[in-house]
Amino acid sequence: MHGDPMMWVAGIRALYLQALHPRAVRGVMQNSDFRRDAWGRLMRTANFVGTTTYGTSEAAEKAGARVRKIHSMLTATDPDTGERYGVDEPELLLWVHCAEIDSYLHVLRRSGFPLTDAQADRYIGEHRVSARLVGLDQEVVPADQGQLAAYFEKVLPELAAGTEAREVDDFLLRPPTHPLLVPARALLWRRVAHLAYAALPPYAHELYGRPAPPPPAVTRRLRATGTLLRCVPARLRWQLPPKHILRAMSRLGPGSRPAPYKVGR
Repeated sequence: MHGDPMMWVAGIRALYLQALHPRAVRGVMQNSDFRRDAWGRLMRTANFVGTTTYGTSEAAEKAGARVRKIHSMLTATDPDTGERYGVDEPELLLWVHCAEIDSYLHVLRRSGFPLTDAQADRYIGEHRVSARLVGLDQEVVPADQGQLAAYFEKVLPELAAGTEAREVDDFLLRPPTHPLLVPARALLWRRVAHLAYAALPPYAHELYGRPAPPPPAVTRRLRATGTLLRCVPARLRWQLPPKHILRAMSRLGPGSRPAPYKVGR
């Protein structure tokens, strides 16, 4: 799944969703210069996902230790109450994890990636390991689709599109770029951001205050985009940084080459 090009759309959907938790997004906004280093932040996230997916167990454990160490040093302040809290609070880590995994699974399946319900449950269950790596107790992390849906139902009353969420929304639609690249941003990036936003659940559209597009139309757009991107040769796509797939193939041999058809085996 993580070798599929629709992961980029799924990642943007995850950012939109994660921004709806006021305490979680506040931790990002108060500790991250994401507006000036958006690409760096994106690549650090891609590097962590790539390492935990395609790296060795030792490399994954080291990546998790780095994340835990960084998070342990960061705090955020609630402007309304003055409360200061750590960004590594379990409920915040859990929200970020679940929003991410739900987005990966939702976008890929809806765009035509072949996955049965049993395989989707397995995917969610396997990610309890990545949740442990960032500091969560695996026992509190959803293990299947039913538990993931129950989690979102439980956390829904805590969600809101506050000031920080609006800033993330604005940033994702109009990320800073060189003046010569503004036309490309309007032509390409904004379409991707709009598609990622359209794939959000209904409650997210309601919180952001924009009408939800018709689900069948969104599904058609996701499938069309997935079909188009999957026409790009995999070897060419894998040349993009951080090249974890190519390194894994070099280490394990060409038989490890990820391909959707293997999912059905």
